[in-house]
This record gives sequence, structure tokens and C-alpha cells, in this order.
Amino acid sequence: MNDTVVTGSTDRVLGLFEGVRLTPTQRRIAHCLVQHGPAVGYLSAAEVAELAGVSQPSVTRFATALGHDGYPALRRRLLDRLAGQLADRDRIAGAGRLLAASRPLPVLGLRAAAPLATYFAYFAAKVHPDVRVLDDGGSLLADRLDQAAAAGATVLLAFVLPRYPRETLDALREARAAGLTVVAITDSPVSPASEHADLLLPAGVGTDLVFDLHTAPMTLAMVLLQALCDAAPADTQRRLEAFEVSAARRQVFVS
Repeated sequence: MNDTVVTGSTDRVLGLFEGVRLTPTQRRIAHCLVQHGPAVGYLSAAEVAELAGVSQPSVTRFATALGHDGYPALRRRLLDRLAGQLADRDRIAGAGRLLAASRPLPVLGLRAAAPLATYFAYFAAKVHPDVRVLDDGGSLLADRLDQAAAAGATVLLAFVLPRYPRETLDALREARAAGLTVVAITDSPVSPASEHADLLLPAGVGTDLVFDLHTAPMTLAMVLLQALCDAAPADTQRRLEAFEVSAARRQVFVS
């Protein structure tokens, strides 16, 4: 994974420890928080303790050493600091330019990620001349990736969400082997997609319900779509106007 992908979130977490003298155990916890970047705002004290190899009370004492009443207060502060990640305009804008320049633009999403890929592609097709949704696995998936690359594609946009289908990771490897740059929207900077993506865009999923909430990845997808539009504003306006004329002629919408 490109080292610059998580630099912004790492700096935000490191800022919490400035001017604080940490014990060796607390340094292990701090290292764990930095290593896991945006994901730490969604981890419980027990999960941090397990990842850092320390006791849960050590995590509580660590939060207290940083001036908080307990770990929940520290986690809220982490979330506040990491909330600005979607505002990393340069990185998002760069991803938008990559997608806009790829003709065709393959968009991958399998299993739980399939609806997000379809949703993104539905709107992207209004401003991009050739968007290809890849939402079925199997042996034909590699064929479709090869066909997209042969047709001129330079980028694959992939949605990679838990529980990380093996076929998705295989497809990312195939895409890179075919010469495609992989832009991945995933739930964490340490997800399995990080090993196969050239540009990783993390957005955490909610885990409080029976099934994961994909609100943050969906929001990030729409921000990325805006960046795609901003990369070619004249083409975007022309294609949107042409669509409106066509839709009116065919009476696609009732109002």
C-alpha cells in the first residue's frame, strides 16, 4: 500500500500524544492506535487491548494519562480528529481524476459490496461514457477485467467490505496484473484490500446492528463521484444536459 495513503490520519492520531511522557506499555498502545489509523475510532477498549497485547485496564489508564475520564472519551476524541479524513481534498481529487480518465471505467463490488458498486455506477454513467459494473464472481470476472483493460481501462474502482470475499481479493490481483491502477474503498486501512490497492480510501462500517451499516462507505462513494465530475466539468455538464433532454423526450420521470 502506498505510504501516503494513511499519512493524514496517522498525523491526526500522533497529535494526541504530543508532550505526554508514556510508559513502555502506553507506547505499545499508542503504536497500536497509530498503526490502525481511522479504524481506531471504532474499536472498543478490549479490542485495542487485544491488538496491543496489553490488559484492558492498561488501555483505561492510557486514556487517563492523556487527560480523559476513560477510554470512551478518548475514542470520541479520536473520532473527532479522524472525521476530517473525507476532507482530504487532494487525495480525493486525485482519485477522481484517475477515474475520469479511465475509458472504460470498471467498478467492482461483490456480495455485500455489490449494491454500492451498482449505486456508484448508476450515477457515474450519467457523466462518464463507459462504466462497467462487475458484481458477479466466478471465472468470467477475470475475463471481464481483461476485456476492460484491452478496451483501454487504466483504473479499477473496487468496493471491498467485510467479510472480504476471496474472489474480490483475487480480482484485485488480476487487475494489477492486467496493468490497472486499483482504487479501493474499504472499511479500514488495514483491511486485506490494502495489500492490493494503489490508492486506499477507508471509511468505517457500523457494527452495532446484526448486519453492518455502510453509511460511511456510501458517503465516501458520493464524494468520490463528485470528484470525478469536478475532474471534467465541461464534459459532465454536457452529458447531464444530454441526459435531461433524452429523459424528457422519453418521459422517463413523472415529475
